[in-house]
This record gives sequence, structure tokens and C-alpha cells, in this order.
Amino acid sequence: MIKGFREFILRGNVVELAVAVVMGTAFGAIVSALVADIIMPLITAIFGKPDYTKLVWTVHNSPIKYGSFITAVIQFLLIAIAVYFFIVMPLNYLEKMRKRRQGLPEAPPTETELEVLMQIRDNLAVSGNGSGPRTAPGPRTAPGPGPDRY
Repeated sequence: MIKGFREFILRGNVVELAVAVVMGTAFGAIVSALVADIIMPLITAIFGKPDYTKLVWTVHNSPIKYGSFITAVIQFLLIAIAVYFFIVMPLNYLEKMRKRRQGLPEAPPTETELEVLMQIRDNLAVSGNGSGPRTAPGPRTAPGPGPDRY
């Protein structure tokens, strides 16, 4: 029982996930401090409102507190920007350099859905299981007597 648990914990995915959670929490604290101590004071200097949590809009005696929402949106955007520029972009660059050193193509050619379906159709025609290559279907006509059948 303990051996199975140890194997589960020492598997690469579980350890990597644990490290990611710890790093994400620490990174979130850094970005929160950046927003609270640097970005929001700069916005305050520009727009002149020191505390956004007290921004309220009253509709029919019902307060709508949108200041906290504005702060949360700014915080989310800054976290997303930081993750992209400090984690995603460098990792993509390193992967590109690794592929270039190994002589691998940067991106395999991708086929459209239509091209794949045409290949399936042609393979079925060659194997005798399909009706063969066809062009696009022609216009459909309604059943019944035509104008010259009266």
C-alpha cells in the first residue's frame, strides 16, 4: 500500500503539478503586490481615485460595488500578461531552438479538414468500398411533374 502511494507521488506528473501549484501561488502573490503597490498607485495618480474598492453605483437604492471588480480585472490581466511574457514565450523560444538544433521542422504541415476528407474518400474509392471520386453534388430538384409534363 505504501509502495503504491510512493510510486504515485514520485511519478513525474504529480511532482510537476505540485511544483506548478506552489510556483503559481508564489507568482500570484508577486503579481498581487505589483498591482497593489505599483500599478494601482500609478492609476490613482492619473485618475485621482485612491481606493477603488469604495467605488459604488447606486440603482434604486441598491449599491453596485464595481471598484473591487475593476481591481480584480486589472490583477487578472496583469497575471495573464506576466505568465505569457515570462513563461509561455521563453518556453516556446527554447522549444524552437531545440528543434532547430536537432534539425527538425519548426511546425509539421497541417492539413485542412476538407483535405483529410478528400483523402478518405479517395482511399475508399481505390479499395472498392466507396462510390469513387465525385465532384460537388448538383442542384436538387423537387419531385413531381415538371413544367413540360402537363
